[in-house]
Amino acid sequence: MTKLAIFVAAVAAALAAGAADAQDQSAQEMKFFRIASGSAGGTYFPIAGILAQAISNPPGARPCDKGGSCGVEGLVAIAQSSNGSVANAKAVEAGQVESGLAQSDVAFWAYSGTGVFEGEEKKEKLRVIASLYPEHVHVVARGDGGIETLSDLKGKTIGIGLPASGAIVDARIVLEAAGLKESEDYTPEYLNSADSIARIREGRADAMIAVTGYPQPAVADLTSTAGGTLIPVDGTVRDKILAENSFFTKATIPGGTYKGNPEDIETVAVTALWITSMDQSEELIYAITKALWNDSTRMLLDGSHAKGKSITLETALDGVPIPLHAGAELFYREAGLIP
Repeated sequence: MTKLAIFVAAVAAALAAGAADAQDQSAQEMKFFRIASGSAGGTYFPIAGILAQAISNPPGARPCDKGGSCGVEGLVAIAQSSNGSVANAKAVEAGQVESGLAQSDVAFWAYSGTGVFEGEEKKEKLRVIASLYPEHVHVVARGDGGIETLSDLKGKTIGIGLPASGAIVDARIVLEAAGLKESEDYTPEYLNSADSIARIREGRADAMIAVTGYPQPAVADLTSTAGGTLIPVDGTVRDKILAENSFFTKATIPGGTYKGNPEDIETVAVTALWITSMDQSEELIYAITKALWNDSTRMLLDGSHAKGKSITLETALDGVPIPLHAGAELFYREAGLIP
């Protein structure tokens, strides 16, 4: 049984135990907090599950000082799959979910009404709880396809992400910087990373682009079983991307991260943010932020997912392009991260 499954079972047991002697009181005290993530094959979904486990402390659960949950008292957080950053920003702004994960570029575009949100009403309720980790652009090609550079993708079939995702926006930016026009120089497929990888494995696609923390499960599976090559985003192409898009930074996927790819892969990255709405109470978001950075959560992050070690208090404000939630800001001021 996975740690997440064990946690879900523990929550159910705690609720059942609490119902035996204080059903009405527990129901009144319980508060649900959803975290919209991404598709099941990406990094957002397991990370959201870890965050949900960290901040939850349902009624009737064992106290923190007795080996139980160290989350927010009475809170039950739930990781919810979604179509990714763009959908999450819209859902948080509309009050359809309490929080979500989103790329820093998408959060900026949503808040300012630019980029993929051009022509839409600004999503000015969006606020940040924390910057979590860098998300690297992965350009992955068939190992036997003879593709070594971005220019080799001309005439190929490429998975560029779901229509409502932030990944598709960045995939287009990368391909356009390489001089490749959508539907003219390549055939796009609008699929999530897991489905794109499946099509590469089946020989029905040549490459895919994903924006995600490494190691990305679907990419790791491809490279370890059927072979796959990571294509660098470097040189003049990277210079052009960085000059025109300030939310991107230079980044490297270390050699050996994926089987059969022993050399460092130069690329670009954005930042994964945990966003919420200004409508959420300052008291609640302060408590959630505090729970995110306690010692119990640190152990959970380090032991549950490869990307967890990159989620640190020291980098909690890195690459934040929109305002912090007042509750989160209060915590970071008390922690000395904000003067």
